[in-house]
Amino acid sequence: MEFQPEALSSPTGATLNWRALAADDDAKATVQIHHGLSEHCARYQRFARFLAARGFNVVAHDHRGHGSTTADDAPIGVFADKQGWAAVIDDVQAVETAARQRFGALPHIIFGHSMGGVIAMNHAMARQGEIAGLAVWNANLALGSRASLMRVVLGLEGLFKTRTSVSTWMDALAFKAWGKQVKNARTAFDWLSRLPEEVDAYVDDPLCGGPASISLWHDLIELSERGADEHRTRAMRLDLPIHMAAGGDDPATDKGEAMNTLKARLYNARFSDATMRFDPKGRHETLNDEGYQDAMADFASWAERVAGQAD
Repeated sequence: MEFQPEALSSPTGATLNWRALAADDDAKATVQIHHGLSEHCARYQRFARFLAARGFNVVAHDHRGHGSTTADDAPIGVFADKQGWAAVIDDVQAVETAARQRFGALPHIIFGHSMGGVIAMNHAMARQGEIAGLAVWNANLALGSRASLMRVVLGLEGLFKTRTSVSTWMDALAFKAWGKQVKNARTAFDWLSRLPEEVDAYVDDPLCGGPASISLWHDLIELSERGADEHRTRAMRLDLPIHMAAGGDDPATDKGEAMNTLKARLYNARFSDATMRFDPKGRHETLNDEGYQDAMADFASWAERVAGQAD
């Protein structure tokens, strides 16, 4: 099965590196994957092939500032020189359009991991009734008062750097700090997974692990706050199936508490079909951690139900 890169022109001016994989048999739905910060869509090949074998078309792309996507205003680590968060959402909608053109009028399910989960929530909010299901895994949509603190840190760092410069301060407060929370860590990225081979694959990947820019962190804060906005949440379809996954040993989501906050917010907003998969010992990358086979199977079973409801 192929999951090879192709070029897609976005209305934002970016040339998106995207991949598409057709279902092995008659397709039930199309799943659009959004990858996380400092990684790229090729890392989801195993997941894509698993989903194709279960009857799903799959598409994914490298977000701006990541992987092999290119744009004049988006070097590696940068969404855009200004309002990058909006450009990211325009890009994901361009990929959705391309997926519908290639695979036809099938139920469209959005999946996002980490930063991709934040993007997926905003994508679903923008598309409203056009989306059949939404999966938000290992994401932080519960910054709360920390958003203001993060902006202060970025503002101070920006006094002597450009907006597109690497934010060494946020890198220290995020990736490096998360790495220090793992006892007896073998590498600085053990917080991602309990599987050494998966951590090593990430460390050895030249397109993974790079620090983000000041502007990208500002954009992530904006996307997180917009994705957590009560009015925008309540404007969504309250019967939209939403699937979540979290790990109890994931420092990037406060040991899963950020995902529990999202679950509670959806419950309080009266969403009727919100489910959570929780691994008490799980780390950040559920799809690359112990038990990933079960996690993929759980998602596929949920997606089959969503596709059946959308028919």
